[in-house]
Amino acid sequence: MNSMMESAGAAPAPARNKKGAGLLKKMAKRYDLYLMLLLPLAFYLIFHYGPLYGLQIAFKNFNPAKGIMDSPWVGFIHFERFFDSYYFWRLLWNTLSINLLSLLIAFPIPILLALIVNEIRSRTFSKLLQNITYIPHFISVVVIVGILQALLSPTAGPINQMIELFGGTPIRFMESAGWFKPVYIGSNIWQSMGWQSIIYIAALSGVNPQLYEAAKMDGASRLRRIWHVSLPGIIPVIVILLILDVGHFMNVGFEKILLMQNNLNLESSDVISTFVYTTGILKGEYSYTAAIGLFNSVINLILLLLVNRFARKTSETSLW
Repeated sequence: MNSMMESAGAAPAPARNKKGAGLLKKMAKRYDLYLMLLLPLAFYLIFHYGPLYGLQIAFKNFNPAKGIMDSPWVGFIHFERFFDSYYFWRLLWNTLSINLLSLLIAFPIPILLALIVNEIRSRTFSKLLQNITYIPHFISVVVIVGILQALLSPTAGPINQMIELFGGTPIRFMESAGWFKPVYIGSNIWQSMGWQSIIYIAALSGVNPQLYEAAKMDGASRLRRIWHVSLPGIIPVIVILLILDVGHFMNVGFEKILLMQNNLNLESSDVISTFVYTTGILKGEYSYTAAIGLFNSVINLILLLLVNRFARKTSETSLW
C-alpha cells in the first residue's frame, strides 16, 4: 500500500518536467522574441522595482548623510503625524473629489465621442472631427494653463467679456476655490477626450456589421442599434479601461494642478501629489512624504483589487 501511494505521489513530477521542457523548447525556438523582452524587462526592474528598496525611509528618520540603511527606525510615526494633521481631510477630500468627478463626468465623454464618430456616414467630416478633438492632446500642459489664464482673465478674457456684455460681473475663475475643480475637469475633458476615444473607435470597428444589418431589418432605430449593438460590443474595452483608471484613482494630474494652484484656490487645489512635492522636495521632509506616498499607493492598490474583483463577477471581464 505504501509503495502504491509513493508511486501515485511521484506520478505528476514527470508531467511537470515535460511541461517545463516543452516551454523551454518553445522559448529556444523563438529566442529572438524573448531577447527583445530583455530591454523593457530591465527597464521595469531598474526604474520600477528597484526603487521599492527606498520605501523603508517611510518608517525611518531619513538622513541623507547617513544613508537609507543607517538612518534610525521610527515605525509609524510619520503616518500618525499625517493622519493627525489638520490638512489630512482636506488633502484626501480634494484628491478623491477631483478623481471621482473626473470618473463620473470625463470617463463617458470619449465613449460618446467614439459612438458619434462611428455613426457619421461622411468620411471627410468624421476625419475632421477626429483631428479637431485629437489636437489638444499634443499641446503642452504649460501652454494649456496659459490658454486658460488668457481665456478666463477677469480683465481681458473673452469669457468674462461675454459675461459683462450680458450684464454680469467678471468672475475670477483661476483665483476662486469654488471654480477650480470645474475649470480643471472641463479643461481635462477638452484636452484628452479625442485621444482617449481612439481605442473605443478601434473597438467599434471590430463589431460585426451583420449585427447592425440584422438590427436594422428588425426595425431598430439608430439609437436602438447603438444601445443594443455598439455598446455591448465595446463593453469589455470599457471595463478594462475603467479598471485601469481606478488603478491610479489617487494620482491626480500633478503638473497641471501645480501650475493652476495659487494661494487663493489652495483650499480646493491642494491634493496629495502637490503636497508631497512642496513638503518633500522643496522642504526636504523625505521620510514624511514617503509615508504619505506609500499611503496613497496602498489606497490605489486596494481600489484596483476591489474594482477588478467586482468587474470579474459582474461582467466576466477583468485584468486577471
